[in-house]
Amino acid sequence: MKGTRNSKKKGGFRVKPYVRRLVYLFLLGLFTFIQFRHINQVRRTFMFYTLRDGKPLVEDRMLSPAPTEELALRRYVEETLLGPVAPDALPLFPRETRLRSLLYRDQVVYLDLSESAALPLLEAPKPDVFLSLDTLQQGIRRNFPSVQEVKFFIYGHEVRIMQTEAVGG
Repeated sequence: MKGTRNSKKKGGFRVKPYVRRLVYLFLLGLFTFIQFRHINQVRRTFMFYTLRDGKPLVEDRMLSPAPTEELALRRYVEETLLGPVAPDALPLFPRETRLRSLLYRDQVVYLDLSESAALPLLEAPKPDVFLSLDTLQQGIRRNFPSVQEVKFFIYGHEVRIMQTEAVGG
């Protein structure tokens, strides 16, 4: 007969291609979720400013969990000092700035930065050391709700800034 095919039935179970793709997508999602839970990292929010116009830029990063709150704060500040990942964003402080010491007692963070933290960023649209310190303070208070106050020191000398009350979540 013309137009008919002589097909043999094959044994087995046939699955439509779109169902197979959905199963693959589900398995990939499940694998990713299990891997994410297994790595056991903590999400932290960082704020920087754009190079062009100085507008705020928020970055989320995954950091290793720390056994103590003080160590978690230290990791957060050191990660902030490394600067942004985005190529069109500015760091809060000059690249040479280092964390000299950090102490967390009675819900107060005592943070001592190297002397280069006092220098403004020349490539910033509006260089302001106090804005950088305030931004770091807001980031600490946003990511660590137990912190009530942040006291800054630059090379051992206390720097007074206004403690910002409005910390967005």
